[in-house]
Amino acid sequence: MKIYQVGGAVRDRLLGRAVHDVDYVVVGTTADEMMQKGFRPVGSHFPVFLHPITNAEYALARTERKTAPGHQGFTFHADPSVTLEEDLQRRDLTINAMAQEVNKSGEPVGEIVDPYGGQADLGAGVLRHVSNAFLEDPLRVLRVTRFAARFPDFQIAPETLILMRRMVEARELETLSKERIWQELARAMEETEPLRFIETLNQCNALADVLPASFEKWWHQEELQKSIRHAMHLVVAARPELNQRIACLLRTIPPAEIQEWARGSKVPNEIAEYCQIAADFESVHSKLIPTDILAFFNRADLWRKPHRITELLTLFEALGIDMAVWQKLVSNLMGIDAGQIAKSVSQRSNTNELGKAIHAELERVRLLTIQEALS
Repeated sequence: MKIYQVGGAVRDRLLGRAVHDVDYVVVGTTADEMMQKGFRPVGSHFPVFLHPITNAEYALARTERKTAPGHQGFTFHADPSVTLEEDLQRRDLTINAMAQEVNKSGEPVGEIVDPYGGQADLGAGVLRHVSNAFLEDPLRVLRVTRFAARFPDFQIAPETLILMRRMVEARELETLSKERIWQELARAMEETEPLRFIETLNQCNALADVLPASFEKWWHQEELQKSIRHAMHLVVAARPELNQRIACLLRTIPPAEIQEWARGSKVPNEIAEYCQIAADFESVHSKLIPTDILAFFNRADLWRKPHRITELLTLFEALGIDMAVWQKLVSNLMGIDAGQIAKSVSQRSNTNELGKAIHAELERVRLLTIQEALS
């Protein structure tokens, strides 16, 4: 039995990057032997075990066969006869298809096993598929685009891009769960150069599979694309938060379309609402019409969630837009004593219409406050 670190840990060490997640592959053993050594089985699709002390995951070397459409349409074969090279061959990119033997403590000690040219592609800065088995897993289209965002100096091999386009044209991405597409988008937007994720999606004609329908149309308009690129460069440099990066990317999309896309794409409610508020704000902030401003604050629920608006102002400040007026508006509006207004109204209003009367007076005072702040 031999144990190897595989994939990202080997790749990142060679690149001099911090290693966070370590995957282990075990060659030449069986599930029964793993359990006899104290490993605990956890895999539902293929044999994966937790180390008895570290709880790290160890997978038996395996091969796979495509049996159904989609990311999970595979059957796996794992037994002592499966070689390390066979296991590595099923991986997505050559830079992720390297291995290094480890000692009993899980530390790398052996020479790097590199049967598919991963080190050469690392040196050349190339993202290249290992084999035509790449075509069998549509998730790999999104994984490669995400790696393009993580490693902005790397180029996708032309032959790999051809396979990605073929998978998109065959509508393979439609077999992926919406949750998984969202996960890849979210991870890509937190990478070093999230715009490269967008660029690569465009290169393989997959924008419409990931983002709202309008985005692809606007990305192909030169001036709008320049605006999106400029804004994203500013925000990525200043704001690491996922919600702000996605909101910046989508801020020119109509809020109703963002809502529809988010619902169908399984975007978390908090992020979806934030993106809608940012898009809403995009259409309101330049005009400074008091009634529109009040309506926006009501839609954004400033009164119960002021932190969202405060965060939104930091996003637009990162875009180089002066938010002083809006900061003054928020400060003055949050200074209104709603409790005192309710008390005053209740002393002079018919109890049957008390709620409506309080709401109307609050709206009147808030609108007056906005008008005074703008004067």
